[in-house]
This record gives sequence, C-alpha cells and structure tokens, in this order.
Amino acid sequence: MHRAAMTEGISHLHRCAPPDMTEKEAIRQAQMGDAAAFEYLYRSHNRRVYSICLRMIGNTAEAEELTQEAFLQVFRKINTFRGDSAFSTWLHRLSVNTVLMRLRKKTVTAMPLEDTSTGDEFDEQKKEYGAPDLALTGSIDRIQLELAIAQLPPGYQRAFVLHDVQGYEHHEIAEMLGSSIGNSKSQLHKARVRLRKLLRDTDRESRRRNELHAELV
Repeated sequence: MHRAAMTEGISHLHRCAPPDMTEKEAIRQAQMGDAAAFEYLYRSHNRRVYSICLRMIGNTAEAEELTQEAFLQVFRKINTFRGDSAFSTWLHRLSVNTVLMRLRKKTVTAMPLEDTSTGDEFDEQKKEYGAPDLALTGSIDRIQLELAIAQLPPGYQRAFVLHDVQGYEHHEIAEMLGSSIGNSKSQLHKARVRLRKLLRDTDRESRRRNELHAELV
C-alpha cells in the first residue's frame, strides 16, 4: 500500500467506532488484518506514542508526523509481536527506534568522546603511542562520526544518540528504552570506546594514504 494512503488511513481511524474488545484480542485480530482492531490499538496508545516522540524530537509538527510513522511501522510489523513482553513495551521501543532513525538522518555536530566512567568493568585498551587522543582534541570530523555511528550495534547507537547527541540523562534513556540506568551507562561507555577505535583506525588509514601520496609526488 502506498505510504500516503496508509497515513491517510491511520489519520482516519478516530472516525470509526470499533467494537469493545480487550487489548489481547485486538492484537490477535490486528495480526489477522482486522482494521477495527488496529484502530483500537491506535486509539489506546497514540497519545503515549506522541508524548514519546515529542519528548525526543522537541517539535510538535515532527512529533505528530513521527507518531503517524510509528503506527505505520506497527501496521507493518504487528505480526512480529509474539507477546514475550507487554505490547506497550514493544510499541515503546518501536516508537523510540522510529525517532532515532529520523535523528540519524539529521546533522550530527562535532562533539567530544570523553568518558568519565571508572571501574574494572570499564577498563579500556591502553592508548597507542603517538595516536591522537580524540577524547582530548574535543572535536572530530562530522562525516567520519556519522559513518562510525552507523557501524555501531543498535544498542550502542541508541545510547550514544540519545545521550551525547540529544542530551538526555541516563534515567530518561532508561525510561524511554524500558531498561535500567546501569544498562544505559554501560551501552554509552561501550559506544564511546568503539567509536574511539573506529575513528582512530579511520584517521590512521587517512594519514597512511596521505603519506603514500606525498611519496608519489
């Protein structure tokens, strides 16, 4: 179905009058393609999804658009819901991922990759002699950063974008993702460590190419 038609269909839902049903029944029937059941789920959760989108994006118009996009994803992926967690948790994560996909398409400004975490669980490899310390330089190439973020595992990406790009606190991230504060801190730390390595490797390769080019000319 064309996206515009699907969006129009979702915005149309509030004009329908679904029969009374439980959420469990609505999910099962929506997975069978029942429009009234999907409408029940939309009406039950659209305010919460909008609140998540608005909190993350900070713009009412974009939040409304992302709410529609999130429910388009629900429409497409409802059959992947197996009931291993609460439907609200599944929908929450889907909504957060929808917003993060939008955020990743936006410009990522240069930022430090400092990490003040301590403890044996966060031990890092020693710095390579002569290698630039990205945590000290304070800024890195925007394009290199975007490419490096794209190589991170999904959990690392979420933690990094929400904390270091969007500025959310760990307790807010934990609430958004339905995880613990400790998990958020751990994922962010691992994301920063991985980014440092990726960016240092990129910088090393760039310097190597420049040296080869200089020798040739």
